[in-house]
Amino acid sequence: MAASVGTARLVLPSTAATQSSLNGGPDAEKVPPRSSKVDAVGEYGVKWTAPSPLYTAIVKDRQSRTPHSGYHFDGSSRRFFEGWYFKVSIPKVEDSFAWMYTVAEPGALSNSTSSDDGNSTGPKFHGTGAQVMGAKDQYLFQYDKTVRNFWGSRDELALGHTFVPKFGKVPPICELEPEEFVNRVEEGFQVTPTWHQGFLRDNGQSPHMKTVDTIRWEYSTRPLYGWGDNGKSQKATAGWLAAFPVFEPHWQICMAAGYSTGWIEWGDERYEFEDAPSYVEKNWGGSFPLKWFWLQSNIFEGVAGSIALTCGGGRRGLPLIPGAHENVALVGIHYCGKFYEFVPWTGTVEWDIAPWGSWKISAENKQYKVRVDAVCDVPGVYLRCPTVERGLTPLCQDTFFGKLRLQLCERSKNGADKVILDVTSDQSALETGGGPWDSNWQCKSRMRFPIRTLVGLPLNVEKICNKLHLTKPAGL
Repeated sequence: MAASVGTARLVLPSTAATQSSLNGGPDAEKVPPRSSKVDAVGEYGVKWTAPSPLYTAIVKDRQSRTPHSGYHFDGSSRRFFEGWYFKVSIPKVEDSFAWMYTVAEPGALSNSTSSDDGNSTGPKFHGTGAQVMGAKDQYLFQYDKTVRNFWGSRDELALGHTFVPKFGKVPPICELEPEEFVNRVEEGFQVTPTWHQGFLRDNGQSPHMKTVDTIRWEYSTRPLYGWGDNGKSQKATAGWLAAFPVFEPHWQICMAAGYSTGWIEWGDERYEFEDAPSYVEKNWGGSFPLKWFWLQSNIFEGVAGSIALTCGGGRRGLPLIPGAHENVALVGIHYCGKFYEFVPWTGTVEWDIAPWGSWKISAENKQYKVRVDAVCDVPGVYLRCPTVERGLTPLCQDTFFGKLRLQLCERSKNGADKVILDVTSDQSALETGGGPWDSNWQCKSRMRFPIRTLVGLPLNVEKICNKLHLTKPAGL
């Protein structure tokens, strides 16, 4: 269905660079073959046949489903937010798009707002936000002061929101067929692991940004990696305790890598893509970390396998100890179906992060060692994050143009470590957020007994709940 509304189009076929970093081989989950085609003409008049995105509903019990795929709101009135991040990278233009959806205080009794300074949306209570960081470091932001028209599945990675319904139509409360969504939603979105579509309009409250007026998009996705070895049970990114409201906020990578096909109309430009590398993660809990860093890439040069890297760390509050905090970080790498995990309950993670421009991380466990070095020489984009006092407000700095080197080795008793990966990327997403950032943040994260033992227990909360016929926590 993909009718263009833009006045200019940038039409992008798949490229060898895409296939070198994410191969669509037997690792990728199967969806029905793409048989629908549309003819397109690029800006240089070259005609090619671009596949249309093919809608498929969620496949239950899919191999790549991770814990914490669902919406974690439990109906209580405690302070709570949940945020989702969906990214598609387009190697042909060496640029990316990222959609960030946030629900804040869904259980609050008040609808009041507190700040209207143009930079923050201000509610301490309700709110549903949609941000898009797009090509050419441009930005779009739309916000609703209620959560009335938001829906999220308790059990699956499926959510949506209607900012403006079509005249006389009732906003959806679940996933719809694409045509039905268009018939009922004027401005809004819906997204699942295999489908993402919507139309958003900037609200004009970002004077500090280069903004676009609108974005319209449809694309389908074939998941490749969740968070764990292919063919095995997928892992909770932050361990089994993420099922409970401790050590918040929680973090889950829902899809470390996938292949997306479809189109995006970003202002007056249209981007079409096939098998573009894509990524999904989420956060939830009572509040964001005080300070954090993050790196992600699934486009690497000079390698014939499929690689996905995610790395992040933050300063978070400790449960039951008011005012106490800890610094934690992790590195996760997927390569040719295998997952290499570096977390502080099985090893150590060290970092040296500048306020902006330089990221250095190293980690090790009993079997492997990893080093990640990244830099950027562009100012990036300031994105909004949920805060206690100001709602969604600019609090972190991001770029899609990071230059990164990843080195992964298998440890040897004789000191001659075996190199598994030594690769580079010019299309890495980099971020720093929170604060204060007066100087470089240098730290070593290693959990101590008994927390180290407790977090590292190989417990599957979902299986335990099923076996004991207990209601599993929301979102798990």
